Amino acid sequence: MTLAFTICSVNYLAQARTLGDSLRQTNPDYRYIIGLVDKLSEANLPGELVPDYTMLEVDQIGIPDFAAMCDRYDITELNTAVKPFYIDYFYREYPDATEVIYFDPDIIVYQPLRKLDQDLKQYSLVLTPHTCSPTPDWERPNEQHHLNTGIFNLGFIGLRNDSIARQFVSWWKDRLVYECRIDLCEGLFVDQHWVNFAPVYFDNVLIEQHLGYNVAYWNLHERILAKDEAGQWVVNGPDDRPAESLQFFHYSGYNPSRPDEVSKYQTRYTFAQEAATAAVRPERQRPERQRPDARPLFDLYRDRLLANYNDQYRQYPCIYIKPPVVLRYQRVRKLLKAPFNRVIARLES
Repeated sequence: MTLAFTICSVNYLAQARTLGDSLRQTNPDYRYIIGLVDKLSEANLPGELVPDYTMLEVDQIGIPDFAAMCDRYDITELNTAVKPFYIDYFYREYPDATEVIYFDPDIIVYQPLRKLDQDLKQYSLVLTPHTCSPTPDWERPNEQHHLNTGIFNLGFIGLRNDSIARQFVSWWKDRLVYECRIDLCEGLFVDQHWVNFAPVYFDNVLIEQHLGYNVAYWNLHERILAKDEAGQWVVNGPDDRPAESLQFFHYSGYNPSRPDEVSKYQTRYTFAQEAATAAVRPERQRPERQRPDARPLFDLYRDRLLANYNDQYRQYPCIYIKPPVVLRYQRVRKLLKAPFNRVIARLES
């Protein structure tokens, strides 16, 4: 049995439902679970906002001293830090799950994942790099950004239930208890930098470079989208590499209320035709900045998010997260307890 899961708080349940709907359509034999970093009893959702999917609340999986993790992490860090703890829980409580696959909630799966199923019969881990070829310019994100955020994108990871994967998960858990922060000065970007070590520390790791995996704003420079004669989405590379079927698209940073923006995290591409004014940089007016090939995928995603009550879910705060001002205060207090020379170095940077 293959167990697929995601992690989110109530405010992202529209994305988690949309992912689940796509898995139900393309991979109905998968068991899908939403790991909920929130409390349903506190949210008190009306009936139409309760997903038709299994939800496993984070306080049920036995994370040691989970309250302390809530104290030191913001919502992004916390939702990321619990990932290996969920995987470990599934290993323990679902022994018939021979494969465990994690997807970020802002993903749509477009095909039966037959290649991934086959690879997880052979490999212990499957990882996808952010890019498989150099970035073409210094727009965001470029290679320097990927050095800051990690070689691999952990919006996806596939794991077999074997001894190597279990060792990896145990090692990953230990790192994320305290060091799952967004702190570039300390070399940290949530869970991703740690996994740079995975192919070095652990055997039997597949670095998957299939162009149809984890397509997102960070690799659109090397992937052109089209439909084949059967009406299925395919991905073409920039060279003579044959087109490959679109497996899953990662809509990271997309806001359905801003449908002309690919992602809030990037500056390379747009859907909107920009006016040629003095206020617009000339390179932003070039036709190659436009991505009409990808627009239908984003329009589809927007429609599905709105149908899955995105606007309503966004109003729910996560019960575990302190207001940002409180979290900043706690981090300043932690810094002040550090050795004096480290404090000075941080303040001068």
